[in-house]
Amino acid sequence: MSRLITYFVLALVSGVASFFITNSTAVNMTAGLSMGLAVPVFEQIAQNRQKLRILWYSFRYRNKSIRVSTSYLFKIYIDGKYLLIRGSRWRNQFQPVGGVHKVSPQGSGVLSAMGVTDDHLIPVDAASYRDLRVRVPGKNIFEFFQWFDSRVGREDSPWREFQEELLAPGILPQDKFPHIMHNYLRRDVDNIRWSDWAQAFEILVADIYELVPTPEQEQALKDLTSAQNPEIVWVTAEQIQRRGIVPGQPPSIEIAAHSKRVL
Repeated sequence: MSRLITYFVLALVSGVASFFITNSTAVNMTAGLSMGLAVPVFEQIAQNRQKLRILWYSFRYRNKSIRVSTSYLFKIYIDGKYLLIRGSRWRNQFQPVGGVHKVSPQGSGVLSAMGVTDDHLIPVDAASYRDLRVRVPGKNIFEFFQWFDSRVGREDSPWREFQEELLAPGILPQDKFPHIMHNYLRRDVDNIRWSDWAQAFEILVADIYELVPTPEQEQALKDLTSAQNPEIVWVTAEQIQRRGIVPGQPPSIEIAAHSKRVL
């Protein structure tokens, strides 16, 4: 971001200077410099689109309170199907393994200094305590995302939800999963939108991980595909896109909309 500002200022100064210089050689030089700097400016804009969008939100919604919910999701894919688990709060739907990031006491202090408050749309209980589901003053939304990107004072590993949702209840054998390897795929930062449910402007953030199982872990997952466990389902990409509907068959399961993020 600082590099973008530097290139932009240099290009602007060169462009303006070319209008006040009378020497033709100097004019050509400053104009050439301005045009040359335009390329890295556009490159930096392309690389920083998301940050620029958040910066615009800080100005456009500076007098609003923005609901921000950040989470991480696991893509667990075996033999052409995705593993989804029954929701803990919405028991009638299935979704990817994962959950909302947690904040450390250090992170809570940083957020408090920004004027960030808890979001009470979902009751704060033992399960949701320190969830990064918050209300951020619009003027501080850019600062909030700078803090989030720093990873300081917040959860930075998907292990907790994997352990809580698959290992603790015995869905997968703990002895086969003393640790896991995963690839970080991407981060989805949705455009700001009005949420009728929250009655607030809202930004949803999701980090997407892909489980990379060992051969032994892969076999345990394959064994799970044939297990009759009401807490999980194995579904195709088309079923996820259709929210659980299979053409020509009566509805049997409901798949959460955010499950599409793991495709």
